[in-house]
Amino acid sequence: MNDFIDLSIADLLAQHQLDSFAALWDLELDAVDAPNTERGGWSSVALLTLGERRFFLKRQINHMTRSIQRPLGEPTFAREMRNIQRYQQLGIPALRAAYFAQRKVMGEQRAILMTHALDDWQDLDDWLQQWPQLSNEQQQGIVQACAKLAKTLHQAGQVHGCFYPKHIFLQKQALGFTAQLIDLEKTRPLLLGRRDRIKDLEPLFRRSQHAWGREQVQLFLQNYLDTPEHIPYWVERLDARRIDKETRP
Repeated sequence: MNDFIDLSIADLLAQHQLDSFAALWDLELDAVDAPNTERGGWSSVALLTLGERRFFLKRQINHMTRSIQRPLGEPTFAREMRNIQRYQQLGIPALRAAYFAQRKVMGEQRAILMTHALDDWQDLDDWLQQWPQLSNEQQQGIVQACAKLAKTLHQAGQVHGCFYPKHIFLQKQALGFTAQLIDLEKTRPLLLGRRDRIKDLEPLFRRSQHAWGREQVQLFLQNYLDTPEHIPYWVERLDARRIDKETRP
């Protein structure tokens, strides 16, 4: 996959002598969480601050994924970068890439993906933790924003594959909220219609059930579905899938 740099920050990177793969790779930064060592490789995320701008700098070694199109494999960041570009083309609100490149160094497959930090945004997990303190208007605005995001995603023919509260970021607007997605690595085309959509949405409701009740689920589906009369069916199928997931050994 070709190198990418957001032209709006090209001068900023140059000013800090960070406009090359080697320079970004050699930066010594504290990781924001424990490295991911799955897939037989290594992948880490750090926060990079340049002046008043903040970015998440993600670096990986031999952290590969394979597909029918790429049977020999590619860095997982390459797939995520491709999905970021796809979301942008389809008009699905999501994080923005600042830099991407991959190199083979001393037999290792290395990749860098840098994204713009979502300053002034909070993930849904954070909002759920303060749910009882939110006004009814705020609660409704958050649910409606999440439903609008899911509807935009699925109408664009995409399945996120990891539609969890921690991957949905919200920002308060003058009227209501707006939402966008992060962590696009598992995105794939929506092929199985309603089955795929229910499978994609169920984790959101399962992981929000400590704060969201039947009222919130109903409100979400009212804003997500074009056919309100189908809400009972969707509630039934979502509940069935949740129960199945919760009772698996």
